[in-house]
Amino acid sequence: MSRTRRSSAKAPPDAAPGSVTGAEGQPPRGHRSSALPLAWALAALVAYASLYPFVGWRWPAGLSPEALLVLPLPPWRVPFDMVANGLGYVPLGLLVCLAGLRQGLSWPLAWGLAILAPGAWSYLMECLQHLLPGRFPSRLDWLLNLGGAAVGGMLGCLLRGSRWLARWQRWRQAWLVERSAGALVLLALWPLALLFPTALPFGLGVEGVRLQDALVDLLLDVPWAQSGLEWVLAWSLGEAPLGAGSELSAAVLGLLAPCCIAHAVLRGPGHRAVAVPVVMGVGGLAATASAGLNFGAVHALAWVTPLLLAAGGLAALAGLACALAPQRLNAALGMVGVALLLQLVLQAPADPYLAASLQGWEMSRWARFHGLAQWLGWGWPLAALCWLGWRVALPQQAVDGASAGTVPAGRRARG
Repeated sequence: MSRTRRSSAKAPPDAAPGSVTGAEGQPPRGHRSSALPLAWALAALVAYASLYPFVGWRWPAGLSPEALLVLPLPPWRVPFDMVANGLGYVPLGLLVCLAGLRQGLSWPLAWGLAILAPGAWSYLMECLQHLLPGRFPSRLDWLLNLGGAAVGGMLGCLLRGSRWLARWQRWRQAWLVERSAGALVLLALWPLALLFPTALPFGLGVEGVRLQDALVDLLLDVPWAQSGLEWVLAWSLGEAPLGAGSELSAAVLGLLAPCCIAHAVLRGPGHRAVAVPVVMGVGGLAATASAGLNFGAVHALAWVTPLLLAAGGLAALAGLACALAPQRLNAALGMVGVALLLQLVLQAPADPYLAASLQGWEMSRWARFHGLAQWLGWGWPLAALCWLGWRVALPQQAVDGASAGTVPAGRRARG
């Protein structure tokens, strides 16, 4: 038997054409996986929720360096906090386990990594809470975090045993180009970023008035920055309400941005056309969840207005048109769209009614989640611009190679 035929025979019978997979349909060692960047992103979100509001850092009186590493048992038990601490680490354990499996680890090692890595991160967060007023380090919280991570890791192992990982890998090879992990992370975080209500519909980014106030507070007591302070005070942002045309444009651009990100990594026009209604549906669900969380379940569909329905139709038509464009052009169009959206958001005036409606949420048990969604809404467009810019700057050879897929096993054996 020839060398080529021996190589081809080793590939699993249900592998995607033109792909190279490992044992049991798993990707080869070192394969780029979206699980690892998603795990890092989730770890950052956990850190935010654990250390919010990041003010008042101090070394408690009488606390020795050794005592900093000791986690006491709290005398109280809050059912909501216990459930949140247990469930909050399940996705992190799942992602760490999947990342380990995708790197070729056996399931016991991947499960152990899914417990140890989130457990160490949780222990660090609890120790740092010694230094924050109003936060209380808790051994019970740490143990609940460990339990949640262990459950998530076991779910990852079960997914591997049921061959869901192999099915996901085959789907990803058939639909997505290589180096698509960043796009998957952005698309996964987009609906979470939409949970924080904005001045413009689907208008993620920092409002100009809020940015101006933050810069004034930052520069006010800095003697050598007074010229910069005068320049910031001269900004005329959010002074006049935006018209219906600006709101329509913001909604269209806000829905079109994730479509362009998806189009930049999907292989063919047919795949991209399927992504358009998925993005529209996810955006609608996120807007419904945001309205329900902020204004009550009876107002969950209050965002459905004729203007936004028109914006959804225009965004869908534009997304279907962009599905016919090459991947690099979609990345460039996405950059332009996100930049225009940020410009509109900067010009949006502050909404006092919206600010008043959020006060109850900010003072409730959802305060950390509220702040987390807010930072996601501010940072998502900037992260999208960075990724789209990187995608546009990729050498054409790399883009062509990613679009063509991996080298077939037989051809690689001949090489």
